[in-house]
Amino acid sequence: MPVVLAVARHRSFSSAAAELGLGASAVSHAVRAVEEFLGEPIFVRTTRSVALTASGELLAARLAQAFGDIDAAVENIVVARGEISGLLRLNAPHLVASQVLRPIVVEMSRRHPRLSVELISDNALVDVVGQGFDGGVRLGEMIAADMIAQRLTPPFRMVMAAAPSYLSKRGTPAMLADLKGHNCIGYRLLGSGAIYEWEFVDANGNDIAVAVAGTARVSETMLAREFALDGLGIAYLADFLVRADLAAGRLVQILPETALMEPGFFLYYPQRSARASKLRAFLDAARTTALI
Repeated sequence: MPVVLAVARHRSFSSAAAELGLGASAVSHAVRAVEEFLGEPIFVRTTRSVALTASGELLAARLAQAFGDIDAAVENIVVARGEISGLLRLNAPHLVASQVLRPIVVEMSRRHPRLSVELISDNALVDVVGQGFDGGVRLGEMIAADMIAQRLTPPFRMVMAAAPSYLSKRGTPAMLADLKGHNCIGYRLLGSGAIYEWEFVDANGNDIAVAVAGTARVSETMLAREFALDGLGIAYLADFLVRADLAAGRLVQILPETALMEPGFFLYYPQRSARASKLRAFLDAARTTALI
């Protein structure tokens, strides 16, 4: 049954085998044994994909809940001994993983040496429950209403910034419409494949989106910052990433009155995980760790 659950989570026999430390044939044999016992298929297999049947969807959901209850029972016994152990799996965007979660994981390792933290960086919004994560980190506005959300960072602003060398050559935009004449470092959204439109606040306090273009496009925020420092063009970045650069004069903020306020990043997880000691330990470490 754990093998079936791993295949359902990954939608892949080979990925399940890698997670469980088993050979591909052992995974196939385990799934086949369960299907023979049930008398019907759990998965629909093709050369390119693995999908759950209707019965497989129901079985996987029940198995996830059952194994979650088993993990909680075992965890309670361990916690009663004053220890926190096991594996905490979290999913977060690349920027958050490096800038927000890294110091928390270091503190967790110091406090709870028997607990392992697996941090998977992914800019797409994923189904944390379906993919076997204990929780995820996203902007507050992106979290489903049925999840519990705990704040990890204060709100922050999205700002435009460029190097003095770029602005001396191309001039400084006086209004948002001027961005059409500038080299803007764009973003490709990996989840949807779309080109991200920069978001601002207009003179009336309304949120607006502006399509920009330039000679470089990235999927990583830190790379956009580095391009801006190189004098390539204008970057659109979270203010906490460029605070030191602005103070030192390496970058100059553009049209600060248009900066959009974001709600901040939150740790989110399903209701049934609310009492998990490893999540509580993570939040305790976050409260005592210098965040953004």
